[in-house]
Amino acid sequence: MSTDAGANPVTRVRTGLRDLGWWMRDYVYAVRGQWRALTGRDGPDALADGEGTPIVLLPGIYETWRFLEPLARALHERGHPVHVVTELGDNRRPIAEQASRVAALLVARGLDDVVLVAHSKGGLIGKHVMAFDSAGARVRAMVAVATPFGGSRYSRLMPTPSLRAFASGDATMRALAASAEVNARIVSVYGVFDPHIPEGSELAGARNVRLAGGGHFRVLADPRVIAEVVRVAE
Repeated sequence: MSTDAGANPVTRVRTGLRDLGWWMRDYVYAVRGQWRALTGRDGPDALADGEGTPIVLLPGIYETWRFLEPLARALHERGHPVHVVTELGDNRRPIAEQASRVAALLVARGLDDVVLVAHSKGGLIGKHVMAFDSAGARVRAMVAVATPFGGSRYSRLMPTPSLRAFASGDATMRALAASAEVNARIVSVYGVFDPHIPEGSELAGARNVRLAGGGHFRVLADPRVIAEVVRVAE
């Protein structure tokens, strides 16, 4: 937890309890997001119309587009066409492979001046498109929420290759870190405490937005997230 080793014991306890509360509320939000994935019946095509700047959703690992559905609907109500890369599935495949699927959608649908809206792993996929694919020229900007741009020390402890891929020493993660020229087109939004990314999501050269609250999932509901998307899109 994000306790301060130099603080007095009372402060450390209060901070620990605060972080624990955020953590618990975080997983309540995550369960609701996964429930939407199980129960949702209407497809994403109804969100793809509109005259505003096109938005492409990039969910995190083990997430479908439904996890970002509340944000998608709010943006669609503002007149933005929202596009979903259904080929990502629940986003377990390697970052580079998923980035190629995103690039293919941008080309196939003729999308230009796009704003990517990403959560967690989705931000790494989006940066991969922007840095390494010719379709990256079609992207105006990306708003990435709780993305492990610097990796996560917890990754090496994970049981599956898809989760261990977030280690800072992974070849793809090193390549993404070295591709700093696209960072100026990225807005990285993150909480004061993230139970999955102790290193945080600050990205050198990007617009970094630190929220007042904490968590890895629930921060998606912070009004500042949609405000940052609106800022770059409108």
